[in-house]
Amino acid sequence: MALEKIQLTLEQAAARVMEIVAQPETYTQLSIVITVYVIAFLLAQRMRHHLPFIYPSDDAAKLHPLRQFAGKLGSLLFPMFAILLLRISVEISESLVDNGWVNLTALGISILLFFNSLVRDFISNQTIASVFRWIGMPLLFLHLVGLLDNLIAILEAVSIDVGNIHISLYGVARVAIFGSLLFWLGRVSTQTGRDIINRQINIEKRTREVAAKILETGVFLVIFLLLLQIMGINLTALAVFGGALGVGIGIGLQAIASNFISGIIILLDRSVSIGDYVELEDGRTGIVRHLDMRSTTMETFDGKDIVVPNEKFIVETFTNWTHKDQRQRYRVDFSVAYHSDIRRLVEIIKEVVASHPSVFSGEAVPFEERPDCEIDSFGDSGINMFVEFWMEGIDDGKNRVGGDLLLMILEALQEHGYEIPFPQREVRVLNENFSIRESEKK
Repeated sequence: MALEKIQLTLEQAAARVMEIVAQPETYTQLSIVITVYVIAFLLAQRMRHHLPFIYPSDDAAKLHPLRQFAGKLGSLLFPMFAILLLRISVEISESLVDNGWVNLTALGISILLFFNSLVRDFISNQTIASVFRWIGMPLLFLHLVGLLDNLIAILEAVSIDVGNIHISLYGVARVAIFGSLLFWLGRVSTQTGRDIINRQINIEKRTREVAAKILETGVFLVIFLLLLQIMGINLTALAVFGGALGVGIGIGLQAIASNFISGIIILLDRSVSIGDYVELEDGRTGIVRHLDMRSTTMETFDGKDIVVPNEKFIVETFTNWTHKDQRQRYRVDFSVAYHSDIRRLVEIIKEVVASHPSVFSGEAVPFEERPDCEIDSFGDSGINMFVEFWMEGIDDGKNRVGGDLLLMILEALQEHGYEIPFPQREVRVLNENFSIRESEKK
């Protein structure tokens, strides 16, 4: 009996298909669909001819991000024109024939293919792309065939009320899907914006950093507001929330707000930037590797990261060694015996220090920046001397120039017969009757 019902259903379906195929309106609609695709193809080719910057490039990775985006849009011209013209043909066919199912089917297929092209060309992350294909495309198909409202009603029926809060399976799914989509769009927008800003080489680096941080904060704020709207939270209630938040900031979040505002001030006044060598008030030093709105990360020469709240750079004193100029002056101290030929020694030390590749020297260097050896003071055991020199960068870590110079100075002193003094003491015995043996007996 069941087989007879199935056979009867198949026969009725086959008869219906033959009836539809035999109708002249079917071939008319097929002709319209083919004509639409031909016109859409010609329009897309014409647009690419007059606007060559929207033509996809094989070497797109080296192009400007906006140029890459325009190229991807250019590849979608054909399906967009096809959907537009098919939509027009659907309206026309519905007024001329009773059943325009061919045009409607072609329109639905075109929309699904267009969605798949969007996912393929604009989403590079394979996980996100799979989510769009396996979740987004079925939802779009249900919407096109008119079954999405029924699915929403079923999911909305699965709900629970907690006080005045209504939680449904549809609401949870909507927040999860659209929330993930918003955060992904925010991340992509922020990264694309950063790439565009960083390519503006005519703008100073610190200004680019400020613009990137403002963009990141603005995108996050927009996503937050949109997510609240999706969750069904009335945005007018944010006024009350904002007042409570203001009180919270004034009482409990004062430090966070202070660091956030200090981060903006640092980016605007340009007192600290990436790559600067900074010494804090407590003596800790490091190279600035990362700046964000809450803290600054400094890398020490022994590989450690120091996370410093931005407020410290506003309310405390710090030394920025490389703020305006990477050139720095240093000195190395040493001592020689009193009987040394100091005038000859000065010239020897200058030549030795100038021979180091990291030290500024030569006729092209200003006189005041060349190595200079002088007497510092007269010590108890010898003459205290020092040599000053200029170099590029910091004399620490990778540029350990001071240690190299000390070794070179020691070798030069030994080579030319100069002595490095050591403490000497002379003991005088004032008691003439004093005897060492008697003192040892005692």
